[in-house]
Amino acid sequence: MADKIDTLPPAPGAEDADYIGADRSLLIVDDDGPFLRRLARAMETRGFDVEMAESVAEGIAKAKGAPPKYAVVDLRLSDGSGLDVIAAIRQRRDDTRIIMLTGYGNIATAVNAVKLGAVDYLAKPADADEIFSALTQKPGEKAELPENPMSADRVRWEHIQRVYEMCDRNVSETARRLNMHRRTLQRILAKRAPK
Repeated sequence: MADKIDTLPPAPGAEDADYIGADRSLLIVDDDGPFLRRLARAMETRGFDVEMAESVAEGIAKAKGAPPKYAVVDLRLSDGSGLDVIAAIRQRRDDTRIIMLTGYGNIATAVNAVKLGAVDYLAKPADADEIFSALTQKPGEKAELPENPMSADRVRWEHIQRVYEMCDRNVSETARRLNMHRRTLQRILAKRAPK
């Protein structure tokens, strides 16, 4: 992932400026410092005026100080949830195009992000081209179909995660609702998401 962003050729500034518009402010909130800086450089070459934040607190402060036209927010940050940053941006500005990045691909959380005002979410690893495309997509445009759609195992895992979230992360209640043995569920929850 890191190499993808570093090796991208700079996009032509004039063409990208047409997609971005007059207000080029972009807030990127991610607690992975190296990724944050690489993505910021990549977005600057595409014409954005980038502000960076590495925590929920810093993201909220920057959103309140100067609400951006565009935002890329990681879901899980070291001091909390990126959903709080989205809510803070929406309190100040309702036309911000917000993209949620998630390394966990949890559908329930992505739905919450969209309800709070994110226009899209991307699963990590996402490269600069994908993020730029999502940020500048015009209303009504359809996103391209993914080259690698989720496998059946991944869809099952996503469903289990959604029910688990709906049950407030209560393993016993989730197991009961899924008609599954509690230990089996615990093993599934302890594993990483299938590809």
